[in-house]
Amino acid sequence: MSTYKQIHGTNIEVLSSDPANPVEGQVWYNSTSNTVKANFINPGSWSTGGDLNAVNYASAAVGIQTAALDFGGLETPVDTESYNGTNWTEVNNLNTAKSFLAGAGTQTAALAFGSPLGSALTETWNGTNWTEVNDLNTGRRQLAGCGTNTAALAFGGESPGVSDEAVTETWNGTNWTEVNDLNTGRSSLAGAGTNTAALAFGGSPPTAVTESWNGTSWTEVNDLNTARSELAGAGATNTAALAFGGNPRTGVTETWNGTSWTEVGDMGAARYFLAGAGTNTAALAISGYGPAGAISSVEEFNAGPQTITFTDS
Repeated sequence: MSTYKQIHGTNIEVLSSDPANPVEGQVWYNSTSNTVKANFINPGSWSTGGDLNAVNYASAAVGIQTAALDFGGLETPVDTESYNGTNWTEVNNLNTAKSFLAGAGTQTAALAFGSPLGSALTETWNGTNWTEVNDLNTGRRQLAGCGTNTAALAFGGESPGVSDEAVTETWNGTNWTEVNDLNTGRSSLAGAGTNTAALAFGGSPPTAVTESWNGTSWTEVNDLNTARSELAGAGATNTAALAFGGNPRTGVTETWNGTSWTEVGDMGAARYFLAGAGTNTAALAISGYGPAGAISSVEEFNAGPQTITFTDS
């Protein structure tokens, strides 16, 4: 039987440029940059991103890691900031001050809904300005949302007199319509996905409960490993999501594969009442409430195939 050494030899492959699609474990020498590199699968880790222009917490965020929008919050309740993957830029304000709100959509087409005192106000963003549109049927705060600015889902939260709402509403670009409730009513939860394939997880009081939405009803699925409230989420579907941060104050991060949650690398800064955007392999953790109060720091999460460069340091 041939051995690995007999098949591949003992020399590192010499290439003039990095391979376009390196396989896991591949090692090579780049003769142009005079560096030794390798490809590996990163299960998930956080690194420093560009800070917001102001400290904040209890805001909402939408978009992807390199094109995100953050809006509202207790420290800057009308501010909106746009992220290009490196820096945040202040853009036009919300029409009405909002915090403890939820959002849906993209950097150029977003929806903002909910706020303190059980507000039902909804605003839509066209990439330049916010415009008030039709209200939620049930005004609330500390709710979760996902989807787009023409097909969104709002679920959970806290309304006047009701601390743990189960209400779910779907948005068609014009109106909100009440649909089937969550099985477990809760506020301060997180969400991911679309208005036909969503995931709701965590919430207050600190819980690990996770529910999956199929466009008609919610079904309880496997719990988070760490129960928490006031956390953030990211993800494009109900089969690939990310949960991070939360109260009790933590940096714990978990990834969802459609069946179960798996712990991956913690955030650098433990926080709660943070905002999240992106996918379960490329996410943003934005501001939040840390040990010393409101913060402006942003972290970027990355998972999957990555290339590393070996150094002599």
